Amino acid sequence: MLNKLFRKTPLAWRQVMKEKTRLAVAVAGIAFADILIFVQMGFEASLYTSATKANKMLDGDLIVVDRQFQSLSTTKSFSRDRLYQVLSYSGVKSVSSIYTGMGQWKNAQTDINRAIMIWGIEPDGASFKLPELRRNASELKLLNSALFDLASRPEYGNVAESIQKQGQIEASLNRRDVLVSGLFNLGTSFTADGNVIVGDSTFLRLFPGRQAYEVDVGLIQLKPGVNPISMRAQLSMGLPKDIKIFTKEEFVAAERHYVESGGTIGFIFGLGVIVGFIVGIVIVYQILYTDVANHLPEYATLKAMGYGDKYFIGVLMQEALLLAAFGFIPGYLVSVGIYQIAYVATLLPIGMTVERAVHVFLLTVVMCTFSGAIALGKLQSADPADVF
Repeated sequence: MLNKLFRKTPLAWRQVMKEKTRLAVAVAGIAFADILIFVQMGFEASLYTSATKANKMLDGDLIVVDRQFQSLSTTKSFSRDRLYQVLSYSGVKSVSSIYTGMGQWKNAQTDINRAIMIWGIEPDGASFKLPELRRNASELKLLNSALFDLASRPEYGNVAESIQKQGQIEASLNRRDVLVSGLFNLGTSFTADGNVIVGDSTFLRLFPGRQAYEVDVGLIQLKPGVNPISMRAQLSMGLPKDIKIFTKEEFVAAERHYVESGGTIGFIFGLGVIVGFIVGIVIVYQILYTDVANHLPEYATLKAMGYGDKYFIGVLMQEALLLAAFGFIPGYLVSVGIYQIAYVATLLPIGMTVERAVHVFLLTVVMCTFSGAIALGKLQSADPADVF
């Protein structure tokens, strides 16, 4: 009769559901650990996504930068002559250049200046893969004309809303008056809260100390059928060593490597994931250990009835997996809400992904299984002699 009862209702399920208060505490603890892991992973992914977004949007098969290049946000200038030399190679279709610099944008409502990234492009040349640039190319040819990133932080003022209503607005950029006549969507990052794109002539007017021949990024468009890797090798061998040439993929990877190795942010986020994992292990271990200790006589009785260690190991592992599933669900749902709140507050590209959800769920399973394995020692100590 007892055997039939165990077959109909798994022991692990009954043990988990028997004490609702203890179950609620366990679920809350696991959910907290999952939330901590989700938040750390989400912000870390947001860091890498935002840091490399501008790199990914560059409209070139090959990217030319100064030989000391580390990051697009800190790149140094090189001579435009190098791009003219690139044009002499048969596989090259065209070249273009971009200027970069941090400027000051004055909020028209508060009169407060705030740092903003300024990109100076050739209006008729390739720059970013943004459809808004093609539509506003003629506007950027005009001196003191600019485009504003609608994904910039609200501290710059209600610029996007004003442009959508009025078509264009006047603004102060680097203490000079500019006419903002359009919008684009590039997005913020950990190094730039906003972006402005201007024509190259306007950029040199905003930065009078810069020379026209000193460019920050060179874009190379290749002819159809030309292999970027082969052409990069050919250019690297033939041109002076004061520049570096990357494929698009290499350029994005270099930016990510700089963020990973050049600062402590990635390390801090990774440490947060480890802390969340350890917290989860401790919580689940305490729950399972207490459960085993409270029901030690019952386990001893089952041993006397002929149930072996494999059965009890299975029961404990099932309990661990049930707790993992019960704790993951609220942890996932709360994390989705936190991501949304963080996006609204920071405008950083943070959001839940299927890959991350699966990753955290697997971590939760490992976390709970590991805790069950630690608690197994107490279960194996159950002895029929303790009962009889």
